[in-house]
Amino acid sequence: MNARRRGLAPLRIKTARIAVAAATALGLAAALSACSDSSAADGVGKGQLDVIASFYPMQYLAEEIGGKHVHVTTLTEPGQEPHDLEISARQTARLQDADAVLYLKSLQPAVDDAVAQSETETKIDAASLTTLEKHGTEVGGHAAEHDGHAHAEGAGADPHIWLDPVKYAEVAQGVGKAFEKMDPKHADLYEKNTKALVEKLGALDTRYRDGLARTGSKVFITTHAAFGYLAERYGLTEEAITGLDPESEPSGKRVKELEKTAKADGVSTVFYETLVSDKTAKTVARDAGLRTDVLDPIEGITGKSRGDDYIQVMDANLKALQKALGTK
Repeated sequence: MNARRRGLAPLRIKTARIAVAAATALGLAAALSACSDSSAADGVGKGQLDVIASFYPMQYLAEEIGGKHVHVTTLTEPGQEPHDLEISARQTARLQDADAVLYLKSLQPAVDDAVAQSETETKIDAASLTTLEKHGTEVGGHAAEHDGHAHAEGAGADPHIWLDPVKYAEVAQGVGKAFEKMDPKHADLYEKNTKALVEKLGALDTRYRDGLARTGSKVFITTHAAFGYLAERYGLTEEAITGLDPESEPSGKRVKELEKTAKADGVSTVFYETLVSDKTAKTVARDAGLRTDVLDPIEGITGKSRGDDYIQVMDANLKALQKALGTK
């Protein structure tokens, strides 16, 4: 009898282990299924368009134009530097299920690759809805005149179109048309919302034109060349410490050039931004005897942002420029 019990004990233990393993496997499968279902739905309401935006300026357009009929998620989390974004496996899967993706080609290489490989039915490239131009980087050091605009040697196509309210309005109109085509049932609403947004951007453009019409200086220094469209629109000159990439390091030659520019053009301020280190800006400012301030490229809204949305931060940028340039 004892021998039988001794023989049955290992069998019972083995059976118990199998049961635990099976329960664990079932639990894990259920969890993964729930996660998958959550990812697929991700808060999308019945009848809503599921739109994925690459980063905040695209998210803002989609939310303003789509209103309650569009559910918007973003690939770039608040506080995350968008240029260096890496796409996760979950985000790649979400792209496959979304009704549309709204992105800005050439700004985020990882997004470009993911969108190209995805089977998303509607791919809205904001860069195709307006005209991209070449703006100066620090490469070559000096700008050259082409077609009435100053462009630096070695400059590339500048993707920062949202910082020009006029170009941003052009993109908004294109996004509105795309939403109307995807969801004809609510086309009137998308058209109405697009018109309202374009009017807001027009009013913002007027504030910039009036606010920057009479300044003591027309030159401002930034950490990276994000404000070329804005400068060109309002008759200013942006001198960037680095090029279009905010993480690149400036050369010693470029820093000395900026010191000379600051003296010659009455520059008072070196601008830095919220999502990258201010170390370089503060070093240049200290060496040149200048102050520093924030000029936000609005690549994301965080607790450090001077406003809760695009319009508010653009108005804060206007005040910063007026102060730095000596508005009369």
